[in-house]
Amino acid sequence: MTTGSTPDATSGTNPGATLGLKKIRLNLARTKEHPNGSAQHGYEFVAPLDATAHIDAAAWKKARDHCRVRRFWGSEDDEIGHLMHRPGGSWAFRYDIEGDDDDEAGYRFGAHAFEPGEYVSIRDEDGDLHTFQVVTVQPV
Repeated sequence: MTTGSTPDATSGTNPGATLGLKKIRLNLARTKEHPNGSAQHGYEFVAPLDATAHIDAAAWKKARDHCRVRRFWGSEDDEIGHLMHRPGGSWAFRYDIEGDDDDEAGYRFGAHAFEPGEYVSIRDEDGDLHTFQVVTVQPV
């Protein structure tokens, strides 16, 4: 079981539900290249959210194996990785767990509510900051 979306065979429970896991979709917001934003550029990731729709760091520790990310970027191949809580409290997406590729850092992810219509920013591995709109938040 990799995403927490199916019941646990031993307990009969769904870890996603018991840990507050949500599947969050972010689409690229307006840019010069995409004046209307883009549904073909963004992220889908799983994270535990608290009652105020913020990422719950304590729950993430218990559910970290379920906290995966998929980066989709136009015609490029999807990248699959993990949501990571870094020293100092920041959050990032890591695709190359054992290598030396740079993480994609969420800008103030800990302070943002992940609710549809809200905006968040992510600094990609090249250091460019992109803004995304939260499109959906669904239970896992």
